Amino acid sequence: MEFAASSTLRTNPQIPCFSSASTRRFRVPANLPCWDNNRQQHQFSNASIQFSIASPHRDCSSRKVMNMSADNSGEFQLSTLTALSPLDGRYWGKVKNLAPYMSEYGLIFHRVLVEIKWLLKLSQIPEVTEVPSFSEEAKSHLQGLVDGFSMNDALEVKNIEKVTNHDVKAVEYFLKQKCQSHPEIAKVLEFFHFACTSEDINNLAHALMLKEAMSAVIFPSMDKLIKAICNMAKDNAHIPMLSRTHGQTASPTTLGKEMAVFSFRLRRQRKKVSEVEMMGKFAGAVGNYNAHLVAYPEINWPQIAEDFVRSLGLEFNPYVNQIEPHDYMAELFNSIVRFNDILIDFDRDIWGYISLGYFKQITKAGEIGSSTMPHKVNPIDFENSEGNLGKANEDLTFLSRKLLISRWQRDLTDSTVLRNMGGGLGHSLLAYKSALQGIGKLQVNEARLSEDLDQSWEVLAEPIQTIMRRYGVPEPYEKLKELTRGRAVTKESIQEFIQGLELPSEGKTRLLSLTPHSYVGAATELARTVDSAIELIRKIDNM
Repeated sequence: MEFAASSTLRTNPQIPCFSSASTRRFRVPANLPCWDNNRQQHQFSNASIQFSIASPHRDCSSRKVMNMSADNSGEFQLSTLTALSPLDGRYWGKVKNLAPYMSEYGLIFHRVLVEIKWLLKLSQIPEVTEVPSFSEEAKSHLQGLVDGFSMNDALEVKNIEKVTNHDVKAVEYFLKQKCQSHPEIAKVLEFFHFACTSEDINNLAHALMLKEAMSAVIFPSMDKLIKAICNMAKDNAHIPMLSRTHGQTASPTTLGKEMAVFSFRLRRQRKKVSEVEMMGKFAGAVGNYNAHLVAYPEINWPQIAEDFVRSLGLEFNPYVNQIEPHDYMAELFNSIVRFNDILIDFDRDIWGYISLGYFKQITKAGEIGSSTMPHKVNPIDFENSEGNLGKANEDLTFLSRKLLISRWQRDLTDSTVLRNMGGGLGHSLLAYKSALQGIGKLQVNEARLSEDLDQSWEVLAEPIQTIMRRYGVPEPYEKLKELTRGRAVTKESIQEFIQGLELPSEGKTRLLSLTPHSYVGAATELARTVDSAIELIRKIDNM
């Protein structure tokens, strides 16, 4: 869905909109003081921090910025330049696919869906005689309100909310207005929102928002990223690379195998994210079906509620109070954080390999790496990915901790917090796309990889002492330590040492044939077969 300003919105500056063309305004007080380091200086007694306040009438740069608005009135229009969050400004083009699900529009739409589905469910309960089965035409009308729900409809709900000061009640009134002219549905208008507390509607709306955002946007982006890293593994399976443990030279591996490690880790964690069950409740004001049973005591309302929640594709939570306690959300967000942490590890490793010269970055005409150093080609995509993953993880970790806590049968602190779910997912999505963009620019520098291996013959100390152990040579570790630790080791010195060992010819020949380039163990095969390992995880995931 493309978000754009409607004709109604363009003429009403009070209505919010997702489009950069919105005319919602932010008024800056005309007497806002500005800063001037030459006036009224103050200093803390125990710190070097200084600040000053200028007289209100003094002109300054902030005043000039205010005067840049079209009518010089100090008003700002909501746009990509004035959005407080960079997700809604600078990065909107990269994250806008989340908007149909995680925005205010998305919340209103899913509330409408739940209210309509509940009315239809009531019509299917024989004991609720006041809501008889709907005709196909009436069902079509109700379904049309869902299928045809538009930005203008959402704006209409927001206008109603200005009067009610209650967002869920505004949805109920909106639906009554839409159905009052339909002769069949008009008879049962008061069964919209029947026996519901707002959280019956909200918790299902939030669960559906998350489920659809994950399925339509986040999981596909995760999968593209995993596939790109998996391709790096297979394409570079045969390219030997010097390992570094504790930042020091270590037994060689292949570039592909190190990429295979990340693709496998990410795929496994992606599976964990997908295993989280989205939960829902529909048990009334405090979770006991109080109003339901007063109205219709003969109906098995817990079973009705379970059937209804499951019909929406959600798992049913039978033990709740006014709210669904959000435990599943904490599980989901924590699982995403673990995926993101693995990707941070990848970003930092690639950053390091670029620094070592193992990767070159394909340049693009017109791009600038540094404002003062013309030669720079910085790894900005991986840095942007890492930064946004950190921001996403902070948001998601806060949500996973706060949402578990609600006073007594509920307090309202979760309501405002839940409106921020899109931030954590948005920064995650932005990070995935940045990492993908960076991967697309990488070019392996085999000459540099080979150069490091040529200068690291000491890494053969491990296989030599291992063969010595096999054939009973005394103190193999200690002898290699004396030869290699803190000393320059060359091909000649290593081979001279091997020649002097009392080993069977088979073992000596094997050691003499080794080079830092060839001593990679099963790394090549591990990288080439990573697809099989990932496919096994995928099959288990789909079982």
